[in-house]
Amino acid sequence: MTPEKNDPQGRRGFLRQVALAAAAAPLSGGLLAAEVPAGIAAPPAAAGSAAAGPLPGYASLSPDEAGFLEALLNLMCPADQLTPNGVDCGLAVFIDRKLAGDFGRGARLYRQGPWPAGKPELGYQLPLTPEQYFKAGIAAATAACRKAHGKRFEELTPAEAEAFLQELASDKLDDGQFALGAWFNGLVYPLFEQACFADPMYGGNINKVFWKMVGYPGLPATHANDMLEFRGKPFPGAADPKSIADFS
Repeated sequence: MTPEKNDPQGRRGFLRQVALAAAAAPLSGGLLAAEVPAGIAAPPAAAGSAAAGPLPGYASLSPDEAGFLEALLNLMCPADQLTPNGVDCGLAVFIDRKLAGDFGRGARLYRQGPWPAGKPELGYQLPLTPEQYFKAGIAAATAACRKAHGKRFEELTPAEAEAFLQELASDKLDDGQFALGAWFNGLVYPLFEQACFADPMYGGNINKVFWKMVGYPGLPATHANDMLEFRGKPFPGAADPKSIADFS
């Protein structure tokens, strides 16, 4: 997260910039593999699934993990005149489903080792599945937050949470054991983008709120003739976008 996105309106501007790219590939299994650098070690206690089972309503996240993620998403997507908060927009549900599915299990990743450190451009190189990596990052971020503030992330004041997130995203909380900056920028933020602009049938973007915010018509945007005719112009169907479910 960069300084120009410190305020809600700054974040909205960034969301508008990434909207079309994120919506065009909402479930890209290669996004993580292309962006997460190598050489990130997980804390031993956090490398596997959390001891507690998933929170009711979630398929992957434990209560503590869900609490962290919900607080993070509400900070990144605050409620305002454009959208509800991130949780009410379904962002946590989308991410939880991704982690519980093939993406989270690393179904499309080569995972038989060996695991020597390699160049970042070689792709995802961790022995952890994306789900395990996500959970390990929450554990590491929670530990860093307790160390800095003496409480959990979801217990911070808005100002404290914003400052903590800025430090996390800027690599300032990396401790030599877990690269929290790489975790946030390479895994968490791409999932956040996808959750905002994916088809609502996948759990996020409830009521197509983000599509309406940026004027994206949904599935009709794939019609080649419409794309040519309305390039650079408001699309008539943008006020009532259509999802995959609307055509099934």
